[in-house]
Amino acid sequence: MLAKHPTLVRLLALATACCLLLATPLASATASTPDNQPYVKFYVVAADYQGAPENLSEIARRFLGSAERSAEIYQLNTGRVQRDGASLTDPTKLNAGWHLVLPWDAAGTGVKYGQLPATPGARPGPSRPGRPGPPDPGASPSPSPTASPSRTGRPGGGGTERCTATSASSSKSNWAQLRLAADGAWGSTRGNGIMVAVVDSGVDAAVTQLSGRVAVGADVTVGNGRGDMDCLGSGTAMAGLIGADASTKDTPVGLAPDATILPVRMIRNTGTGRPADAANAIEVAVSAGASVVALGSYVDLTDPTVAASIATALGHDVLVVAGAPTKPFTPPSPPDPDVSGALLLVGGVGPDNQLAKKYQENTVEVVAPGVDVAGLGVAGSGVVSNTGSHVAVAFVAGQAALVRAAYPDLTAIQVEQRILGTADALGDGVPDARYGHGMINPGVSVARTMDDGSRVAAGRDGVGGAALAVVLALALIVGGAVVFWLRNRRRAYAG
Repeated sequence: MLAKHPTLVRLLALATACCLLLATPLASATASTPDNQPYVKFYVVAADYQGAPENLSEIARRFLGSAERSAEIYQLNTGRVQRDGASLTDPTKLNAGWHLVLPWDAAGTGVKYGQLPATPGARPGPSRPGRPGPPDPGASPSPSPTASPSRTGRPGGGGTERCTATSASSSKSNWAQLRLAADGAWGSTRGNGIMVAVVDSGVDAAVTQLSGRVAVGADVTVGNGRGDMDCLGSGTAMAGLIGADASTKDTPVGLAPDATILPVRMIRNTGTGRPADAANAIEVAVSAGASVVALGSYVDLTDPTVAASIATALGHDVLVVAGAPTKPFTPPSPPDPDVSGALLLVGGVGPDNQLAKKYQENTVEVVAPGVDVAGLGVAGSGVVSNTGSHVAVAFVAGQAALVRAAYPDLTAIQVEQRILGTADALGDGVPDARYGHGMINPGVSVARTMDDGSRVAAGRDGVGGAALAVVLALALIVGGAVVFWLRNRRRAYAG
């Protein structure tokens, strides 16, 4: 039958070609979706340095300030197959072109941050269900040139402490996660490549849902300790709300499950923190390369030393997320008025939108769940209930990681504007004296086109391209059928 109607055949062929043409970018976008390999600091070995062959001692001295730290670099790279098929066995013999993973505090010309290229025989590491891959080398180094404390007790914990987990409640309400529906953003981004610093009580790196994505960090209370240990639990709860994955059933998943968590411990076993430690912790987080810094409840924004450290962070394109103040507060002023960093003040709310604290009026810029929120506990305590501003801060920090991953060219100020501009209004106006711009909306924040024209890259969500292909194909087919029908009608009348 089609042989008798060549015009119709040509139209069908054209429609098919359009489908294939439009589907090709979609397939390419799907294939090129960023994988789940960790983002690390690394250095590409040169043929020589200052006329001499490169070696680990010189590299450690150059980027870590001490040749003694060459052992850390060796431990991070030994046994890992390089692109030339060889591997590190002798600290004095390095091949040009090798990619050496560096500790998180490495700095200097030549230090890069990103994903390592694929190698012919990657060293296997801890796997997560459905997401196999090499371990995160950034979770192994020591943060200080002067100490590398031994780890005792639970695997994954840092230092020599032994913690006993306690919780005021074992509620497992997941109202917060249901309300935010962060999975609506995961078609575009899961936060891969973004480092979020948690300035609080540390983070328990042994928690399964955080496995492989918690860097060692730092414990500023002792000057040379690790941050991947938590006795109080608030830091671990924040980390879980930011980046817990779905490796364990019936546990809450974080907003950005592929983000890297940098724990900076400013408080240990007591309920009070020193402003000097908080200020130091913020500066450590910035120097380590965190682009989002989540401040826990132990950070006093009104302290001058803390304000000075926040001002420093704002000068490095960092988005600092903190709980809105409950006492008079003057926002810190960065040294340069044209800086790109931002301080975002957050309020916590319950299921009925009741505020978690009596915040200063007109200081809350955005709100997030902060009352009776299910989160991860420490030392195997499972899911526990959390209430406080730090909970809301964690949610907003997770959303910031999603936005920064989806829009890597945006400044921290622009990320803040996107979070505020896509929030769901609460109260009597926008901004409202109690709720600011309203409840955060992670899914919309990575999908909506803003006034500045920023939007998710075409084809990343895998929906627009396919829908367009189908619509155009159907239009061509229907249009061709109509033309064919009209032509036959004319012939019939002419006859």
